Amino acid sequence: MRAAVIEIEFERKKDLDVIFRSIEPEVKKRIPKTKVGINRTDNKMILRIESEDTSSLRAACNSFLRWIETARSVRDIFR
Repeated sequence: MRAAVIEIEFERKKDLDVIFRSIEPEVKKRIPKTKVGINRTDNKMILRIESEDTSSLRAACNSFLRWIETARSVRDIFR
């Protein structure tokens, strides 16, 4: 099993809460060959992705990073 842990630090706890809630539904969806978990501590979001193979791991990492970046971009528009 392959794994990746991605930690993203936020300047404001409110930003962390908004992005965490926007990503949470995606974490709950079933992704073939992949398990995803998400936690938060203080001002960090911690995303853990485990996959059966490297290509599935890479695809899942790219998807979640893209969703997080999209959520941040939308947040910036409404700031």
